[in-house]
Amino acid sequence: MELLRNAVRPYAWGSRTAIADLLGRPVPTPHPEAELWMGAHPGDPSRVVRSGGEEVSLLSLLDSDPAHHLGPACVDRWGGRLPFLLKVLAADEPLSLQAHPSAAQAAEGFQQEERAGIARNAPNRNYPDPTAKPELICALTEFHALAGFRDAQRTVRLLDELAVPSLRAHRELLAAQPDADGLRALFTTWITLPEHYLREVLPDLLEACVAHVREHGEFGLECRTVLELGEAYPNDAGVLASLLLNRIVLQPGEAIFLPAGNLHAYLHGTGIEILANSDNILRCGLTPKHVDVPELLRVLDFACGDMRVLKGESLDANLTAYRTPADEFELSRLDWTPAEAGAVRLDSPGPQILLCTRGRVRLTSGNGSLPRELVLERGHSVWLAASDPAVEVHPVELDADGSAQVFRAAAGAF
Repeated sequence: MELLRNAVRPYAWGSRTAIADLLGRPVPTPHPEAELWMGAHPGDPSRVVRSGGEEVSLLSLLDSDPAHHLGPACVDRWGGRLPFLLKVLAADEPLSLQAHPSAAQAAEGFQQEERAGIARNAPNRNYPDPTAKPELICALTEFHALAGFRDAQRTVRLLDELAVPSLRAHRELLAAQPDADGLRALFTTWITLPEHYLREVLPDLLEACVAHVREHGEFGLECRTVLELGEAYPNDAGVLASLLLNRIVLQPGEAIFLPAGNLHAYLHGTGIEILANSDNILRCGLTPKHVDVPELLRVLDFACGDMRVLKGESLDANLTAYRTPADEFELSRLDWTPAEAGAVRLDSPGPQILLCTRGRVRLTSGNGSLPRELVLERGHSVWLAASDPAVEVHPVELDADGSAQVFRAAAGAF
């Protein structure tokens, strides 16, 4: 049971307030802060703060004694690697449209690029590692996203409402086959349009979206998103592609799970993200970075319909778990109010990371005659090795809104 010091990633789409406020630093910050990483990612591993104040990389600790820190079952399943990465993600601007491969696709793509001699840090590398990258995002604030292909019949209705003349043939293509195959055909057409055609069609689309918003049309939120993306990424095929996706608004505590092949983009808000410890990303648009269209089409899942919003499964008065099919991780949430302020006992055969997002909590553990205690402030996190004894988490101080909250990241069932 040891405190972590974590890296802040300063991507341009990040917030100048959200992460700094969580960490108790002055706001606004001089530069955007997009993600707070907690885990053992080789690019920016957390540092474990020892009792004497010295710090050591969590990655080094895992390398030195994987059985102690990860547990035998986790080592058998994932080797000496922590299978998950926990993040605070704070977006003030849209991220790129992207999808992630399945385990089989990642392993195959990684081997192909290794044989081709593409450097793992090359900008045109799709698979820097051989692992899948499922994700879950849980909202801390209202959180906006595009995720998964909308029901095709509803997208036909959207195109009818916009009535863009230069998109009429594309509307007919989807109306003739309003299913996953029709979406694949339309998406492939749009993502491969030459730039000179995009320069012609996108202004017409944006004009139609402005009119729809002014008329308080059925798809006002979707049209406002297209306008936002069109301003930020002019002449980008991803603006067209965004018309095909579910427009999602999560309230605090709600989450979505993004499996392999799910096309998505986070738009705005702050959330807790847990994901497999991988860097494999296939981008679609809304980015100046490498876009590999043939590989993207091989990975994408064109199944359509509403995205399931996870409310979490209540395990007791204070503990909520977000169940997913991912083997790499499980996210749960601990909440306390004045009426429900009891201790929560956490035990796991594998590694855990706890992050306090509201109030202040005390962690206690006993190991024979050597009981330990640690107070976790808002924005602080702690590493629990697999061999650590069970801990009890007690609220010490509630926020002004009368609550305390901790997120718990653990390895999934293995």
